[in-house]
Amino acid sequence: MLNEHHDHKHALHLYFQIYNLYNSTLNTENKWSHDKFLENIDVVVMGKKCFDQDMHKEYQDKEVYIATSKEIEDFENYHFINGDIVKKIEKLKNKGKNIYLFGGGILIDSFVKADVIDEYVIGIIPTILGKGIKLFYDNNTKIDLKLEYYAVEDGIVIMKYSKRK
Repeated sequence: MLNEHHDHKHALHLYFQIYNLYNSTLNTENKWSHDKFLENIDVVVMGKKCFDQDMHKEYQDKEVYIATSKEIEDFENYHFINGDIVKKIEKLKNKGKNIYLFGGGILIDSFVKADVIDEYVIGIIPTILGKGIKLFYDNNTKIDLKLEYYAVEDGIVIMKYSKRK
């Protein structure tokens, strides 16, 4: 019992040391606007599971690329990619397109491993699921990030990171 209390106290102390090192107050005035973020996006990339859950409907005015293991015919602004989606999306990126990678860990992992992500926008929703798909998988190289922006609203924290050079 004493060890549990000691570890808890040490963790709190460490947290406050790190927090005070960077900032003495937490700015909660920044507000995140998903709509404003999307104004600058040309292409949305998602996995088939997200598509099947109708998450694509929000992006009807964008070109949407869906990673899938099946042969599915494109329709409207939806393009199904069976194969090397990273290569296809890199071609769009090289044409100057702003791309929003929206999906789970399996999709994201291939882009992380290819080292083609310029910014990481990560949201933390205050719910502990207890299980689920990892956002970042094992065997990735270390990527040093720099916090560019953060917003706190209704307990949700949105953080935008760029790669350190």
